[in-house]
Amino acid sequence: MKSLYARMCIVFCSMIVVSFLLGFLLSNGYYHVKIKPQNDKKLTQMALNLQKFSEEHPNSIDEYLSNAASLGYRIYLTDNKGDERFFGNPFKSYDLKQEQLQHVLDGNIFHGVAEYKANLFITGFFDSEIENAIGVPVQIEHRTFAMFMRPDANVQFGELRVFFALLLGAAVLFSFLFLMISILHIVRPISRLTVATQDIAKGKYNLRVQTRRRDEIGQLANSFTIMSQELERTERARQEFVANVSHEIESPLTSIQGFATTLKDQSITHDQRVYYLSIIEEESRRLSLLSKQLLTLSTLDYDSNTLHMKTFNLRAQIRQVAQIMEWKLTDKELFLKLSVPDMNLYGDEDLLHQVWMNLISNAIKHTPAGGKVMIAAEVQDKHCIVTVSDTGEGIAEGDLPNIFDRFFKVDRVRTRESNGTGLGLSIVQKIVHAHNGSIQVASKLGEGTVFTVTLPYL
Repeated sequence: MKSLYARMCIVFCSMIVVSFLLGFLLSNGYYHVKIKPQNDKKLTQMALNLQKFSEEHPNSIDEYLSNAASLGYRIYLTDNKGDERFFGNPFKSYDLKQEQLQHVLDGNIFHGVAEYKANLFITGFFDSEIENAIGVPVQIEHRTFAMFMRPDANVQFGELRVFFALLLGAAVLFSFLFLMISILHIVRPISRLTVATQDIAKGKYNLRVQTRRRDEIGQLANSFTIMSQELERTERARQEFVANVSHEIESPLTSIQGFATTLKDQSITHDQRVYYLSIIEEESRRLSLLSKQLLTLSTLDYDSNTLHMKTFNLRAQIRQVAQIMEWKLTDKELFLKLSVPDMNLYGDEDLLHQVWMNLISNAIKHTPAGGKVMIAAEVQDKHCIVTVSDTGEGIAEGDLPNIFDRFFKVDRVRTRESNGTGLGLSIVQKIVHAHNGSIQVASKLGEGTVFTVTLPYL
C-alpha cells in the first residue's frame, strides 16, 4: 500500500510530465497550422533573392552561396546530371523524389516546408531533411539547376538550444524537488493527525497537534485539538457521572438498608418505627426521582428529535405551575409577580412544563421568607424570552459556569436536605436546547438570581 506522500508525488510528477507533453503537442500543432505557412513564405522569398543574384552573377555564385550558408542555412544545388554542390552543413537526408526534383528543374517552386508531413512528436522546424526545404530553379550559364535551401537550426540556434535545454532541465529538476518538499509539508501534519487518531483510539485524549499553518490543514489540526479536548472533557464528565450516580444511589440505599435492619428490632417504639418508615419512604422517593431524571436525560441525549410538538398557551401553562407552587409560596410568605402576556408557543408542552416547574421551584427554594419571585415573558425578533428571577441568596460567581453540569450542587448539605439530585438544571438545559433555544443565568450573592430562557417564536 503506497503512502499518501508517495501517491501525491507520483500524481503531481505525472501531472508535470503530462503538462509538458501536452504543451509540446500544442506548440507542434500551432507550428504546423500557423507558423509553417509563414515560414514557407519567408524562405521562398529568400530563395528567390538567391536565385536572382545567382543568375545575375554566375561567376561568383559559389562564393555567394557559401557566404549565405555561413549565416545559418543549408543549400544544395544540382542539375540532376552529376553536378552537385553543397553549401553549409549537409542535409540529414537527400531522399527527394525524382518528380519533385524535375518539378523544380521545369521552372516551378517546390514548397517543401509548407507541404512537409505533420508529426505529433517531431517539430518540422528542426527537421533538416531536403523534403523540408524550399526549391527554386536557377539558370547558370544556359544550364538549369535546382537550388534547395532551409535554415540550419544548429547554426542559428546552437547556443540557444543548449541554453534552453539546460533551462528546461533545471526547471523540471527543481520543480520535482520543490514539489516533493511541498508535498512533505502537506502530508506531515496529516501523518501527525493519524498518529493522534490512533492514540485517541487507545483512550489517550489529552493530545495537542501543534501547527503554525493557517490553511485548511491548519484548521483541521486545530479542529482535531478541540475535538480531543472535548473528548477528554466528555470522558471526564462520563467518569464523574458514573461516580455521582453511584454515590447518589448508594446513599439512599444505605439509609434504606440501615433503617430496614433497625425495624427488625422488636424493642423500638411505635413512634420510632413510624419515623424510620418515613425516612425509608423519603429515600425511596429520592431514588424514584433520580431514576426518572436519569431516564429523561438519557432520552434527551440520544433521542432529542422525538419531541411531541404542538401549539399551547404559555400564559396558561405558567399560571398552572404557579398554582401548583402556591402552597410553597404561602408557606415562605413570598410575593409572586407574573408578567406573561397571552401568547401561544410551539413546543413540547410536557417538557416545557418541567422547565418552568424546575426554575420556579428553585427560585422559591433559594429565596428567604418575605422575598420576591418574578416571572416575565416577551417577544423579541421572533423569539420568546422568559425570565425567572428572585431576590434570594444568589449563586457565587465561581459556581455559575458549572450549575448546568450534572450532579453539580452549590451546597451539597443543603441540597441533600431538600432532596435535590443535582440533575434539574441539566434537564432544563437539555430541554431548552432540544427546542433550539438557549438559557443563561446571572446572579450575585445576596441579591438574587435571574434565569433567561430564549425559545423560537413562530
